[in-house]
Amino acid sequence: MSRLIPTDTFGPILGIETSCDETAAAIIDGTGRVLANVISSQQAVHERFGGVVPELASRAHIQNVDEVTRRALKEANLGWHDLSAIAVTQGPGLAGALLVGISYAKSLAYALGIPLVGVNHLEGHIASAWIDRPSFPEICVVLIASGGHTHLFQAQENGDFHLLGKTIDDAAGEAFDKGAQMLGLGYPGGPLIDKAARDGRHTAVRFPRARVKTGQLDFSFSGLKTALLYHLQDMNPQTILEQQADLAAGYQEAIVDVLVRQAFAALTQSGVSALAVVGGVSANSRLRARLTARASEEGIELGLPALAYCTDNAAMIAAAGRRALQQGRVASFDCEAVPDDTLRSPSSAD
Repeated sequence: MSRLIPTDTFGPILGIETSCDETAAAIIDGTGRVLANVISSQQAVHERFGGVVPELASRAHIQNVDEVTRRALKEANLGWHDLSAIAVTQGPGLAGALLVGISYAKSLAYALGIPLVGVNHLEGHIASAWIDRPSFPEICVVLIASGGHTHLFQAQENGDFHLLGKTIDDAAGEAFDKGAQMLGLGYPGGPLIDKAARDGRHTAVRFPRARVKTGQLDFSFSGLKTALLYHLQDMNPQTILEQQADLAAGYQEAIVDVLVRQAFAALTQSGVSALAVVGGVSANSRLRARLTARASEEGIELGLPALAYCTDNAAMIAAAGRRALQQGRVASFDCEAVPDDTLRSPSSAD
């Protein structure tokens, strides 16, 4: 791999994130310090549908992306010509949503005459582990747990990522969302189950913990959703309401158990002693508590992003873009959205 470019040669970097239902813009300086991090949530747009509607998400991004970017510049006390590069999520994500951010970023980069960096959304989540802790070990296991992804990677010192395991069906965040719908809690499911579970007993209802025989470090959550569905079918609505907290706590515990088990199994298999857990599900209070306790017991260095960097945000995209610039990776102006992109090692990128 080519020699890294010193980061002190960079000025402020703008990150833009529009992969799903958050329109976000952030600015970091050459050292990686966050100067602004602005997010426009679309929760009110989608909650009555119980999930993200792609067409509505794209329309909201079109309406919000310029305003959000201007707010980030104002918050950072910068002008357009202070920017040295623009990083934008290229995939994976919703095709129409990605196109909004990429088109906007291309236009800005071309008009300003500065480099454009296409960022893989998963690489952005990984980068979030180092935003507030730049000294966190580069060689570590990374668990990405979000609404669309549940992956285990081994991160290496040269910036490469080796896939260790992934979900074979549903992502952990999707399991939270679908479980919350079945329990009558609403959308988005993750925060609502987390809140309800605090008043419940996680041992009151025992749900299954799936093990995938074909891949020791893979995940499966579809059976858990089915188990909750069958459990609720034997209950009347009033009983479900009365036992809602216990049901939420037991269901949450099943998801958390699997995530913790697989993450620490990956540490053992890889022989490393540092674990980063990122993505929207990493904001779950029970998961954070369980990870912190076990990491302390086993002498594992644990990296958990600040809550502001767990869910989709542009600071993580800017941070990943900064790393790409260090490695001399820039995008051409004919780059396209890659909705189903998988994470490639940076050293193998075009």
